[in-house]
Amino acid sequence: MAIVGIALTVSAVQAQTSPLLQEGKKSLYQRVLTTPDCRLYDQVAGQTTEPVPAFSRFYVYSRREVNGVDWIEVGPDTRGNKAGWLPESCAVDWTMQLTLAFTNPANRDPVLFYENRKTLEDLVDAESPKDAVKPLMDRIKRDGKAPGVVAREPELAVQQQQNFYLLPIFEAQELYTQAGEPLRVLRVASVAKAEQDPATPAAPEQSTLKAFTAAVVFVIDSTISMGPYIDRTRQAVRTITTRIEDSGVGSQVKFGLIAYRASTTAVPGLEYVSKLYVDPATMTTGADFLKRIADLKPATVSSKGFDEDAYAGLETALTQIDWKQFGGRYIVLVTDAGAVPGYDPFSSTKSDAPQIRLAAQERGVAIYVLHLKTPAGQRNHQSAQAQYEELAFNPVVNRPLYYPVQAGSVDSFGQMVDALASSIVQQVELANEGEMAIGSALAASEEPGTDPVKSLARDARLMGHAMQLAYLGEKQGTQAPGVIEAWVTDRDLSSPSRATTQVRVLMTKAQLSDMSDAVRTIVDAANQSHISPSVMFEQLRSVAATMGRDPNQISQAGQTRLAELGLLGEYLEGLPYRSDVLNLDEQTWKSWSAAQQQQFIRNLTSKLALYRDFNADLDRWVALAPDADPGDNVYPVPLEALP
Repeated sequence: MAIVGIALTVSAVQAQTSPLLQEGKKSLYQRVLTTPDCRLYDQVAGQTTEPVPAFSRFYVYSRREVNGVDWIEVGPDTRGNKAGWLPESCAVDWTMQLTLAFTNPANRDPVLFYENRKTLEDLVDAESPKDAVKPLMDRIKRDGKAPGVVAREPELAVQQQQNFYLLPIFEAQELYTQAGEPLRVLRVASVAKAEQDPATPAAPEQSTLKAFTAAVVFVIDSTISMGPYIDRTRQAVRTITTRIEDSGVGSQVKFGLIAYRASTTAVPGLEYVSKLYVDPATMTTGADFLKRIADLKPATVSSKGFDEDAYAGLETALTQIDWKQFGGRYIVLVTDAGAVPGYDPFSSTKSDAPQIRLAAQERGVAIYVLHLKTPAGQRNHQSAQAQYEELAFNPVVNRPLYYPVQAGSVDSFGQMVDALASSIVQQVELANEGEMAIGSALAASEEPGTDPVKSLARDARLMGHAMQLAYLGEKQGTQAPGVIEAWVTDRDLSSPSRATTQVRVLMTKAQLSDMSDAVRTIVDAANQSHISPSVMFEQLRSVAATMGRDPNQISQAGQTRLAELGLLGEYLEGLPYRSDVLNLDEQTWKSWSAAQQQQFIRNLTSKLALYRDFNADLDRWVALAPDADPGDNVYPVPLEALP
């Protein structure tokens, strides 16, 4: 009896110090978000203590009804720290920590916030959503409002990367237009923004633009075949820096350069994998740039294979340069070879194109690829093009910023570098005069055509406009619209292939670490399947059993999906994304070819590198409630980064 008594006492303490679990969950706690009229009470129906910032995330520790009013006891974290009591009516259940982020508004219609779901679904179901939404867009442009629309996205970019904002998602469902194009409809909320302090009015756009700066960083393959292109890049920078110094904007356009090769473990004579020659933040003049790259020469020995470690050069550019100080952010990759894939034992990053592209987008950096299709690399052209088109896809232009240089022509390459640099400098010159770059609507009306130089110049104008919208939005503190609750779609109804928003899941450090460990376990088991296709699931069942998973649930050989093994946490359940990992079962795995299995392993391996980057990105871990334990801080992970 004494033992039973002790057990009950410990259990009672645990019940008091842990939040309540969500219904049907074993590890997910009940969470709520506060609304603008919430106030904390020291006890049920007691004295109010202080107002609570809107959209503070609290965990629910207990519930009580007093005189017909439902109350919840809440705390800022899961560590037993209780803040007080809230009337349940002033808080909203938040079962999945999902939030919405706007994409850059250039070259697309603004996001509209609809009063109810039916209004939005009627537009999606229309024979032509583009024609159906046009009267609403016209009305909003003319009058600033339209029936059934409670708000619209600001004209300037709302930057979640630099200044975190919370647009919580409470419902999400995938629908299809009549043309079969997929999109999500989302029920979201936003707190009304504070009024601008009249004593400190926002600076006019024209004066803000005058401080617009740009950085162009060349990431150049410096292997044995690249001598002529290194020399032509020097010439382009020499010409363009002379121009900008003569025009008086020399301090506002900076150039950088990173050279890369391949594994020095495989070939020590290559000297380096990736090397930062010029950081644009420290460049002073064109002469300074040229002096720093004076000793840049092509390698004197060949790499082990034809592919070079392009992702190493790009990773150096993204992580070793402080992009925040620049409004225009451009990387220009110059190469005549494919990129060493992340699964290759000689890859220094273990990343692939999707992970590098996502890392660039998170930093607001556009990646251009100038692919030199030399005769010597003919057998490599197709695979390299596929890599670089995936790497350089940009949602602003809705296609890759990929430009092939046929036959590796040095003259054609030079024309492209000159056109890109000239366009970026022109954008800064206009900004210095208080003018925006050529508007996205005008540039979008130009057909890309077949001339790569003209296509590059067109895309550069579109990107310049997008960069300036992002810059102005950041400098002027543009916020999400002042809506309490509404419905939106994540696609532009006028062009459903264009994303208007990005759904992100807010994950704690523990969840990110757990997900990374689970993915690594799956990758290790998948690699063992080369011995026998059945080994993968046998190993995963064994791991699941050691973790205390239900033996009945994990013993159904051939039928069990990875999701049912319980290796990946409950925080991934019910999220609005399609997971190839969670839905994979043993029968499907065995039916795959060796190439399909290898691709599965490569994708997961690359995501592990991304999770390491998220964990190290200290600036973007945020607290969702005052006085929360740092262990409950969250990181906004894009859905496409999930396994």
